[in-house]
Amino acid sequence: MPDRPRMTVRRSLKQIYVQVVDDTSGRTIATASSIEKGGRLAAGGNCEAATEVGKRIAKKVKEAGVNNVVFDRNGYRYHGRVKALADAAREGGLSF
Repeated sequence: MPDRPRMTVRRSLKQIYVQVVDDTSGRTIATASSIEKGGRLAAGGNCEAATEVGKRIAKKVKEAGVNNVVFDRNGYRYHGRVKALADAAREGGLSF
């Protein structure tokens, strides 16, 4: 596992998704989204949902033993839902 895997974000009009990927081995370390089984959010296309998804991914990644990631915003502007997700992940203990 590298020191800094990539945390990539994808958003649609109604949902937001994030995954942490180890690019050297091609393995996904953790995923979180607004439509996860057992944790589906009522509205996935707003900043509150993005904040919740950021908290979830931080918890899952910390459990996998990773503290540092590289944030890949996937071409999306750093504001709104993308910023809310990133801020929540930082509050959850991830550094990038």
